[in-house]
Amino acid sequence: MLTDEILAKYEMTVGIECHVQLATNTKLFSGADNDERDKEPNSVISPIDYGLPGMLPVLNRGAVDLAIKAGKALNSPIAHISRFDRKHYFYPDLPKGYQTTQMYQPIILAGLINIPLEDGSSINVRINHAHLEEDAGKLTHFGNYSLVDLNRAGTPLIEIVSEPDIHSASQAKAYATELYNLMTYAGVTRGDLYHGNMRFDVNVSAALKGSDKLGTRAEVKNLNSFRSVERAAEFEFKRQIEILERGEKVVQETRGWDDAKQKTSSQRSKEDAQDYRYMPDADIPPIVLTEEEISEIQSKMPALPSFYRNAWKDLGLDSTVINALLLSQSTAQLLQRIFDKSGDVATARRISLWLLTVVSGQVNADGTILSYGESIPDDFYIDLSKMVDSNELSSTAAKEVFSEMISSAKDPRSIALAKNLIQVSDESAIIAIVDEVLSDPSSVKAVEDLKNGNDKVIGFLVGQVMKKSQGKANPALAQRLIRERI
Repeated sequence: MLTDEILAKYEMTVGIECHVQLATNTKLFSGADNDERDKEPNSVISPIDYGLPGMLPVLNRGAVDLAIKAGKALNSPIAHISRFDRKHYFYPDLPKGYQTTQMYQPIILAGLINIPLEDGSSINVRINHAHLEEDAGKLTHFGNYSLVDLNRAGTPLIEIVSEPDIHSASQAKAYATELYNLMTYAGVTRGDLYHGNMRFDVNVSAALKGSDKLGTRAEVKNLNSFRSVERAAEFEFKRQIEILERGEKVVQETRGWDDAKQKTSSQRSKEDAQDYRYMPDADIPPIVLTEEEISEIQSKMPALPSFYRNAWKDLGLDSTVINALLLSQSTAQLLQRIFDKSGDVATARRISLWLLTVVSGQVNADGTILSYGESIPDDFYIDLSKMVDSNELSSTAAKEVFSEMISSAKDPRSIALAKNLIQVSDESAIIAIVDEVLSDPSSVKAVEDLKNGNDKVIGFLVGQVMKKSQGKANPALAQRLIRERI
């Protein structure tokens, strides 16, 4: 049994390889549709993707442009010359018998990204490189037979390879989350984790703390949610410690993750580069880029998460709130537009917390956010906040209006009127109701108790005012007037 004392003896080290499907219209080397979601098996495929004799690949320039944008998001320089290689291995879903990739001269060079953590701190993770490559197809296993779907074959990918700078399961999850944010904000990928638009291979090793040598790593393949990245890293770390504590050696291998059982299992021994017999691909010319081309493409990129984090510093939001809001690019853009239009910190902060309630209720199983409310004018949010500032709406009523506004796209005032939620802040009108409450026989004892210093009874009296006003009285104003009248 692993005790906290035993776990404390070891350090986890994690490096992550992330396959990012690029959001091009067509595949990397053919004109076949690049969106295979909800398509019939083997229906979006071309002779080039099948690898039929005599078929020659033509590089998709759009994939190159997206790789250039990805490099900007990773703070990585772009190679002026990069080349493709053939990675040979037999697999039923790889008809050509090799994968076209970039082994020796990748397009994206070494970079560095800052990863915010849940506790408000951050770590830096180095990027070794990222390279362009094509995806293989998909195997579906049914007992004693398997079916091959080649729709995904030839899909353009970039594979982002990190250095082993991650040292906990929570850091691994944070890295995967930030990488998702960077790639989706940059427009590099559609970001549909359920359909494998980003897949994480997590390399985990355990070594005694203070050791100058990393432990033997195991690679957990094809994780497609932030939660599975975290849990697989944690499980694999503990599994390796149990092996080491028995005096045995960890085997370098590829392992799969069973989300239902929450455990990894062995798949195959880990191959080295020479096992793939890499060689230059003679059918594809090198990619030659000028600095002017690179700068032109990167200049058109939208704001990245770091921009919003800096812009929202004055809002006083907790780091977990900011990270949750940033999971939706449309939400981040909306909040920033509101901040720019209103110029008011209090308004932006209030609206950010309203948005958080919607975002937190729209999280997919893979950790991403469903889109919502994109047809709602920005001014509706600001108008709703102003109604709170002017005491027309209580904070509770405002949340009710906000929820209805998100679902119906109606303006907040019409919603508040329809729901009879507008507060009465006319002092003369409320004074009349207060006087009526204070003169009511049922209030005599409460009035006397309040005069004698029992402040708790003010709630009863305010409640009576709210009842007589059918909930329309401004409770703060009612309380002030009660105290003044007594």
